[in-house]
Amino acid sequence: MIRVVVADDQALLRGSFRVLVDSEPDLGVVGEAATGAEAVTVTLEQRPDVVLMDVRMPEMDGIEATRRIRDVSRVLVVTMFDLDAYVYDALRAGASGFLLKDTPPADLLAAIRVVARGEALLAPTVTRRLIEEFTRTPVTPRVKGLDGVTERERDVLTLIARGLSNGEIAEHLQVSLATVKTHITRLLAKLEARDRAQLVIAAYESGLVSAAG
Repeated sequence: MIRVVVADDQALLRGSFRVLVDSEPDLGVVGEAATGAEAVTVTLEQRPDVVLMDVRMPEMDGIEATRRIRDVSRVLVVTMFDLDAYVYDALRAGASGFLLKDTPPADLLAAIRVVARGEALLAPTVTRRLIEEFTRTPVTPRVKGLDGVTERERDVLTLIARGLSNGEIAEHLQVSLATVKTHITRLLAKLEARDRAQLVIAAYESGLVSAAG
C-alpha cells in the first residue's frame, strides 16, 4: 500500500483527491492538511510515501513545506499555477515531481506510483520550463562543483539537463541503455541527489549547463 497525504487549502479538492486515491487498491490517504504548517505536522506524524502538495497555502507555502519534509517523504507538487518559478522552486526545494491540477485522474494516480518508487516525474516540458527560468533569471550556483564526476558522466548529466530520456541518451552517446542507467546511478551517488529532478538542478547550479547552451 502506497500511503499518501493530501495538502491543499481547498476542502473540495482535498476531498476529491482522497476519493480518487482511495479508489485504487494499492493507494490510500492517511492524512490531510489545509495549510503548509499542517502538511509538515501530518507528514512528520504519518510518514507517508508521497505527499500531494499544493503551492499556495496559508501559514506556510508548499515550497517551504516541501523543504521541511523532503527527507521524510517524497513530494509531488500539484498546483493550478503553471508558472516557471514554481517549477524551479519546487524542484530545488526537494520535490520529486510537478503536476497541474487539470492533469487527468489516471495520470495523477500514475504519477503517485512513479514518485513512490523513488523516481522523478520530470517530463521534457518541465525541463524546458527550467531552462527558460534560468534564461530569464540566472542564479548563483548553490551546489558544489563536479569533482569526481567523470567526463562521460558529465556528458550524461548534460543530456539529462536538456530533457533527454534514458533511451535518447543511449542513442546519442551510442552506448547501451544499461550503461546509461549505470552512469545515472553513479551520478546520483556522487552528487548526493535523490532522483533525476535533482540531477537537472545540479547540472545548472554547478555551471555544467548554461541556459543559453
